[in-house]
Amino acid sequence: MRIGLTATALGAGLAGLVLAMAPAPVPAQDKVELIYSDTVPEADIRTKTLRSAFGDCLGDGFDFKSYHGATLFKQGTELTAMQRGNLDMGNLAIFDFYNQVPSTSVLGTPFLFRDYDHMRAVYDSDVLDPLLKEIEEKAKVKILAFPYIGARHLGYKADKRVMSPADLDGMKLRMPPGEGWQFVGEAMGATPVPVPFTEVYTALQTGAIDGQDNGFPATRSMKFDEILTHIGKTSHLIAANEFTIGLDKWNSMTPAQQAKVQECADKFEAALDAVTIAQETELEGSMKANGIDVYMPDNASFREHVLQVYRDSKYSADWPDGLVEAISAK
Repeated sequence: MRIGLTATALGAGLAGLVLAMAPAPVPAQDKVELIYSDTVPEADIRTKTLRSAFGDCLGDGFDFKSYHGATLFKQGTELTAMQRGNLDMGNLAIFDFYNQVPSTSVLGTPFLFRDYDHMRAVYDSDVLDPLLKEIEEKAKVKILAFPYIGARHLGYKADKRVMSPADLDGMKLRMPPGEGWQFVGEAMGATPVPVPFTEVYTALQTGAIDGQDNGFPATRSMKFDEILTHIGKTSHLIAANEFTIGLDKWNSMTPAQQAKVQECADKFEAALDAVTIAQETELEGSMKANGIDVYMPDNASFREHVLQVYRDSKYSADWPDGLVEAISAK
C-alpha cells in the first residue's frame, strides 16, 4: 500500500511538472488575426497550398482566415481594401499597383522573363529592391513573396492556329479588368475584353469572348479546357503573384511575429512553385490527350511585336532607368 501511494503521488507530481512545462495556449485576444482574400476557388491547388504551407506554418500565435472565389472582395479591389484596413492580405497581380505606382508596369510587360528560372533569379535578387520600396511608400503595402502561378498561354476556341499577332486580329481575348491587363491583350494583337476570373467560363460558353490567357493549372481548375480547342504556348507572361500584406498590419506586429509571417510566406512561395511546375507538365499532357491542340506559335514574332508596342506606349515612360537591362542580365 505504501509503495502504491508513493507511485501514485510520484505520477501525479510528474504529470503536474509536464503540464507546467508545456506552453500555455495563446489566448484568442492575443492572437494576430490575418484576413486574406483572393479570386481562386476553394478547390484550387493554390488554395490548398496556401492553407497548408502558409496558414499551418503560422502556428498558434495567429488566426489566419482565408476567403476564396472572390467571395469577400472582387478581383482588383483587394489592394484598396488593404489600404482601408478592411483586409489584411491578398495574392495580387502586378497590374493592381499600376494606378498608384506606374513604375510597376515594367513587371507586367510580356516577354520580360525568358522562363521560370530567369523569373525566379530576378525575384530572388536585389534588383527589384528600389521598386519594392516605392510600392511600400506609395501603396502602403508590403510584398512578402512572389509565388509562381504558371506561364500564361493563349487558350481559345477556333478552327485555326494562332501563329502570330496578325492571327489575333479581331479575336475577343479575355483579359482581367484593369488598364494594364487590357493593354497586354492589345499589345498581343487581340481585342481585349475585361471579364472577371469567375465569369470566364460562361463568357467562353456564350461566345462573349473567343479566348483567354491563363496557364495550364488555372485553365484546368476553372474547367476552361472543357471549351477550348487550341492552346498556343506563348508563355508571354511568366506569372507570379504578389503575396501582399497591408503595411499598417505589418507594422502592428512585433519583430518576432513579422519574422514568422515572412518565414511562412517564403514556404508558401517555394511550395506553390513546386506544385505549379509539376502541374504544368502533367496538365499539358492531359489536355493534349483530351483533344486540345497544344502547339508552339511563332513566339519570336510575338516578342518583337509586343515589345515594340510597349516601347511606343506610355508604359515604357514609367519604367525605372536601367531596370529592364538589369533584369535581362540576370
